[in-house]
Amino acid sequence: MSAPVLDREHLARYTDGDAALEAELFSLLRGQIEACSARLTAAGDDADAWRDAAHTLKGAARGVGAMALADACEAAEDKPQDEAACAAVRAAADAAVAAMDAASSAPGRNKAAG
Repeated sequence: MSAPVLDREHLARYTDGDAALEAELFSLLRGQIEACSARLTAAGDDADAWRDAAHTLKGAARGVGAMALADACEAAEDKPQDEAACAAVRAAADAAVAAMDAASSAPGRNKAAG
């Protein structure tokens, strides 16, 4: 069974349905995706830099509930500059961003849960 792109139940356990908090967490993850993607690209043959970037993004993704991205990062941690692993991380990151965008624009998500 594959991990969910965005585990809304996991996220809700931490945000209690607070849309503003979810938006803040989504923004932080988007920033980590951008920063870590750049670090993965720049890592070259530096296995430690690659592992650190993949590990950092894995933790950020798991915290928000972007489990498929976290799993892709975990699989990539020990595969510096592996094209398939890098492509899997990119695809999972794109899917996570799309899922966060969809969750943010869902009806009733413009205010904190009461």
